[in-house]
Amino acid sequence: MPEAPARPVDAGGAAPPRSNVVVAVLALAGIVVSLMQTLVIPIVPKLPGYLHASASNAAWAVTATLLAAAVATPVVGRLGDMLGKRRLLLVSLVLLVFGSVVCALSDSLTPMIVGRTLQGLAAAVVPLGISIMRDELPPQRLAGATALMSASLGVGGALGLPAAAFIADHFDWHVLFWTSASLGVVALALVLRLIPESRVRTGGRFDIVGALGLSVVLVSLLLAISKGADWGWTDPLTMTLFAAAVVVLLVWGRWELRTARPLVDLRTTARRQVLFTNLASIAFGFSMFAMSLVLPQLLQLPTQTGYGLGRSMLTVGLVMAPQGLVMMAMAPVSAAITRTKGPKITLMIGAVIVAAGYALNIVLMSDVWHLVLVSCIIGAGVGFAYGAMPALIMGAVPASETAAANSLNTLMRSIGTSVASAAAGVILAQMTIDLGSHALPSENAFKVVMALGAGAAALAFLLASFLPGRRSAAAEKAAVGEEMGDAVEAAGAKA
Repeated sequence: MPEAPARPVDAGGAAPPRSNVVVAVLALAGIVVSLMQTLVIPIVPKLPGYLHASASNAAWAVTATLLAAAVATPVVGRLGDMLGKRRLLLVSLVLLVFGSVVCALSDSLTPMIVGRTLQGLAAAVVPLGISIMRDELPPQRLAGATALMSASLGVGGALGLPAAAFIADHFDWHVLFWTSASLGVVALALVLRLIPESRVRTGGRFDIVGALGLSVVLVSLLLAISKGADWGWTDPLTMTLFAAAVVVLLVWGRWELRTARPLVDLRTTARRQVLFTNLASIAFGFSMFAMSLVLPQLLQLPTQTGYGLGRSMLTVGLVMAPQGLVMMAMAPVSAAITRTKGPKITLMIGAVIVAAGYALNIVLMSDVWHLVLVSCIIGAGVGFAYGAMPALIMGAVPASETAAANSLNTLMRSIGTSVASAAAGVILAQMTIDLGSHALPSENAFKVVMALGAGAAALAFLLASFLPGRRSAAAEKAAVGEEMGDAVEAAGAKA
């Protein structure tokens, strides 16, 4: 009887884990990172008192995480392609744990901002996880696994909100960050023990100039968007930041086109499949986050307004929680459609579902079950879309650039959410009613934001329609392969 073939081993000498284990561990890591972003939401109104700071200064505990995540995502993605995706995944989780501990020990503003910045630097965990899946899983498992990994963002956010509200109501607020640190340690240990390091790497020299340039662009742009309403959209500082973002972006783009090993390969990014997927990601990021801004406020506004439901933050969390479960449930459905019809169709279906959810929300917003229904419908659409986007990206880039390309796609979604936050903030602040001595957002303000969410989803549908079909995508992928082959031959000739 012939001997069974020996199992392949990773660099450390251990047999590689089964596909299900890889998917479960990486999805858990994604959920932990999204939990980190959600845990602070229930205590945002109380942060000035906790940190002995003004409301505007305490807001930096949230803004710092946004900026750090935006800068870290593309940089860590490229480093993952170069140095090893598992290695950078571990570094990201270590930063998450360390940042959580710093926040848990904080009683003033400065250490809180430092800790939240370190937490934000872990934002690349999801694109790194998707890239590891591409390297380690068999092709037939990839669509479902990447859909589940993408859904982990929504799952962690949705489940984390009621948990965070419960902890904030019944325990000292520092427990929130000790919880984040503990979950980070669990994820770190599982990745260290069960996830192999990929042999797919680009090598080469890191584009420091490109990283600094992109960081300046992102910080300037997102800072202007997130603080523009507070500073004033025509304030000299706001205008200067927008101008700096544009000027540095042009200089950075010229540098990236001329350097041999760019941080972002703009030629690959300009391919139709990558370009329109990233543009659709911005629209989806806007659409998804609009709901996160509207539903909690509708639930918490006093019933005296005639449309507010007067519920607690814990109720808000419980209303939003089913959305995350629906996103996870849609992952295998999204994968099945992607396998049979292609990710373009999956993305377009997701856009239609999200637009329908917002349209329904305009007429159904007077009871708790209305908002549960709407959040589940929108969650289903987002689950379809977030499962399709990594498939579209990975179908158009070489394996050695997967982490960088997925990280850029994640960044596009973050830009969409930032724009949504700014736009909704302006609308809700301008369209108000007077209730006693307080000015509160009017019912029409919420309907306008919902209409914008529906419009953003419709825009995503339109952008997705420009994506190549399955045959065109295959040709584009073949072109990528030819370019990689030419690059390898050139490198060999130089050697």
